[in-house]
Amino acid sequence: MDQRFLNTHVKLLAFDLLSLKPTPFSSSSSDSMISSSRRGALFSRAETLGTVTSRDHKPSKFLKFTVDDATGCVTCVLWLNHLTSPYYSRQSPPSVRLMADRAAQFASEVKIGAVARVRGRITGYRGAVQITVSDVVIEKDPNSEILHWLDCLRLARNCYDVVGS
Repeated sequence: MDQRFLNTHVKLLAFDLLSLKPTPFSSSSSDSMISSSRRGALFSRAETLGTVTSRDHKPSKFLKFTVDDATGCVTCVLWLNHLTSPYYSRQSPPSVRLMADRAAQFASEVKIGAVARVRGRITGYRGAVQITVSDVVIEKDPNSEILHWLDCLRLARNCYDVVGS
């Protein structure tokens, strides 16, 4: 398996992201690994951009939203349980507070109709691919969607579809 793109946020259109399939991968990393049909390349992180079309907010738990880029809809999950999760209890309280504040800020910015650039880990839930969000940027430039499409096409042709050496 080609591991060149592990831990790199690869730019993908929803169509490409939703076509990824989970693959068994033994690693010390706890990230779930996703393998694409792109000649066996392993992807663990992704970036996508599109219009927010749905929003399900459970305060102090999560924000689940959908991003539509006209090739498909990607489900994104932003966790908001940093202050109550046992997972974060092992980390320093000031760091956890910063992560919680940052996640709350992202959640307040994600509104239906906004154009959002989302980056995070590629994960699966109930057999469907989703992005576990690490950061969200609301785009103001009307050209950002077209530029993202062009980037995705160029990267697919010149990087992701090239057989690793």
